[in-house]
Amino acid sequence: MRNLNFKDIQAFVFRLWQREVSDEIISEKETELLDQWKINVEKDLESNHILESKARVLLVLESYLTQTTYINHPNSFRKYFYQIAAVILLLFSVGGIFSYNTFFKPDVYVAEKGNQKIYLKDGSVVTLFPGAELTVEKSFPADTRMVALKGDAIFSVAKSKKHPFIVRADGFSTKVLGTVFKITQSGNDKAVDLYEGKVAVSYVGAPVTFLKPNQKWTNFGVSRTAAVISFTNATTSTKKLPSLLSLSFNDVMLKEVAEVLQKNYSISIIYPKELAEKKITADFTGGNTDENIEALAFILDLEVQKEKQTYIFKK
Repeated sequence: MRNLNFKDIQAFVFRLWQREVSDEIISEKETELLDQWKINVEKDLESNHILESKARVLLVLESYLTQTTYINHPNSFRKYFYQIAAVILLLFSVGGIFSYNTFFKPDVYVAEKGNQKIYLKDGSVVTLFPGAELTVEKSFPADTRMVALKGDAIFSVAKSKKHPFIVRADGFSTKVLGTVFKITQSGNDKAVDLYEGKVAVSYVGAPVTFLKPNQKWTNFGVSRTAAVISFTNATTSTKKLPSLLSLSFNDVMLKEVAEVLQKNYSISIIYPKELAEKKITADFTGGNTDENIEALAFILDLEVQKEKQTYIFKK
């Protein structure tokens, strides 16, 4: 079916309305066109979206409905009422769906193969990596510029002190006023790399984290875990070396805590097997490896013995 602009749709609806109120039979061609139209526009709709469109249509028609109180003659009132009812029915079946698709349905961008650049109305630029999906509401940009992301992307956000930019990802969000950063999502692993500006990362079960340039927030693939890694240039090369600035756990099993510590400190931890699923809440910000392991032992009420790069927890 060919694309129709709003004026075409408006004219078509009211031609059908005239048929309805005059008791004329809608032609076979018009019926076929309505059926094709309905199938085409309803296939991607959810029931709540249709209801939202209907509510908005009713709100617009409210002023017309109130005019019926000034019609005194019974026959005139009945005819006028049927005319309005016909318009409402037609707008529900055609205009309501059209209004949702045109004015309310979010724009969804998907990078199916290579990288894809998305230019947003506020001047921000989003580079989607293959497989990534960006959802932008029709209201964007509002007082709060909000988008939703699945997969990986780099954001170059237009600066605005009054209108924060929020990216909602899988289980965490990133809030900025204007900056360049990268969001990475791979299974349970979540990360935000900041290149310039400042960002605030919110994650369920963890305190809000504020990043500076050349810093990275990550959960290391563990729920209710948050860490900040700083990258500094090595003196003999342009390669940036990582340094763990902060690490916190909120009600996380000991076996997961130990796994994260072992990977980041290049150590081995041996602990009683019966404590593997014991929940730990700890903040290892600021301490060195020995101090943080001692703090973990204190939380577990255990003694710790060090043998080279291995820490052994004992009762």
